[in-house]
Amino acid sequence: MDLRDVFKGFSSVNIAVVGDLILDQYIWGVVDRISPEAPVPVVDVKGEDYSLGGAANVASNVVSLDAKATVVGVIGDDLHGSKLKELLKERSIDTEGLFTGNRPTTVKTRVIAHNQQVVRFDREDRRNISQKRFRMIKDFLYDNKKKWDAVIVSDYKKGMITASLMKFIVRELKLKGIFVAVDPKVGHFKLYKNTSIITPNLKEAAAGAMVEIKDRKSLHKAGTRLLNRLNCDYVLITRGEQGMSLFDRKTVTHIPTVAKSVYDVTGAGDTVIATLTVAHVAGAPLRDAAIVANHAASVVVSKLGTATATKKEILNSFKQNRLNWEVTEV
Repeated sequence: MDLRDVFKGFSSVNIAVVGDLILDQYIWGVVDRISPEAPVPVVDVKGEDYSLGGAANVASNVVSLDAKATVVGVIGDDLHGSKLKELLKERSIDTEGLFTGNRPTTVKTRVIAHNQQVVRFDREDRRNISQKRFRMIKDFLYDNKKKWDAVIVSDYKKGMITASLMKFIVRELKLKGIFVAVDPKVGHFKLYKNTSIITPNLKEAAAGAMVEIKDRKSLHKAGTRLLNRLNCDYVLITRGEQGMSLFDRKTVTHIPTVAKSVYDVTGAGDTVIATLTVAHVAGAPLRDAAIVANHAASVVVSKLGTATATKKEILNSFKQNRLNWEVTEV
């Protein structure tokens, strides 16, 4: 694989990211006393900031690689929705597929003191999107499908990804030759049939396959079961400090991790699916694209908070680390 040729192709890639858009709010402070009202710490707030989460973070990872991204999802008619849209535009992410619904914008608020999370509270409506919004999203995807090289489905189980939407995406995009990658959620695996690839972590893969993954044998069983049950082309199981395993119909490729310092795994799955998809549609075979994604993941877990990886950082990781992946039959 000539990385220079693949990376040159990133700028011509255009991807639709369909899924649950989340606004991440961070409140930073210090704790030096306990409340007299209850045995809880009192956080003296020093500042706050916002970042893109969920499907919005996937899109952010796509544009970090110099590719183009369009978000397709629903936000609320509220201040948080306006903030989310503002952040997307700052990242040069196309917001034409953003629709306002009669639901609040999903917000995850983390209170952090002395570099430790004190509490997290969520504001969300997890009911399925309305039929009206579904029709608008379906029409938007259909009318613009010729613009995109791939579709990433980022499912955070907040009501955006439904059985009807997935059937439409498979029928009108995947079966028409568009690569469809899915970052899955436990409880929704039956929705992902006939897609190009799903990228569960170990816990999600075990739940989706109903296999307790405790060794190489059970890992192979889970991966092949997901392939067969969902009839997808590939399954990529991310395994944390053990790297990742890519399954196709005949083989499984085990790719060791290159991460040396792990500070925060928040958003690492978003980075994997974004990088894998960009690299593949830019010309890299799936196995090579997974290796690129593995290096990208090693970059983001070395950073605090929801982060992204750039082409330069990934190339530096390649220069500093040599991988000896293992291919076996399944």
